[in-house]
Amino acid sequence: MPSAEQTVTEISALFDRYGAEDYYGEPVTQLEHMLQSAVLAEKAGADAETVIAAFLHDIGHLLPSESAEDHMDDYGRVDHEKLGADWLRERGFSEKVAQLIEHHVNAKRYLTYKNPAYFARLSEASLKTLEFQGGPMTPEEAAEFERNPYFRGILQVRGWDEQAKETGLTLPGPERYLALCRAYLEK
Repeated sequence: MPSAEQTVTEISALFDRYGAEDYYGEPVTQLEHMLQSAVLAEKAGADAETVIAAFLHDIGHLLPSESAEDHMDDYGRVDHEKLGADWLRERGFSEKVAQLIEHHVNAKRYLTYKNPAYFARLSEASLKTLEFQGGPMTPEEAAEFERNPYFRGILQVRGWDEQAKETGLTLPGPERYLALCRAYLEK
């Protein structure tokens, strides 16, 4: 397993390389989107693991890909949530961090099944990716999802993900959250 410093260096390099790219179909960059999510988690008083998950929830979009089949047209990586969660597990992040990331897409599928008003508020890009991600959950999938021990936290991360698309915000640099990741991994 890489050291905390190696992991933070890897994450920083991903942001340096891909962070300035557009966040698929939205008016912000990848990095702005993830920073906004982290800021929202912090403002809500979330614990360190949840803030880290909000910050890194879309890290799977930034992982290198060799094939066009790995992408949802112009809307990012297929299974980015699972790729990101597994990548972070391999680097020592907790199961809580991984679960909050791995299931943030399932939360969208759950909420579109459970709440028609949520479905109606989705952006065009979120509607498009929902098609690739399996559409709204079935009643059976929703019941299973509700049993996840991190269910509430997953829904929180999803909410911040949906809100984190504002333009013109003053945001902290990624160093703030990279330092949080480093301190967390060093424990």
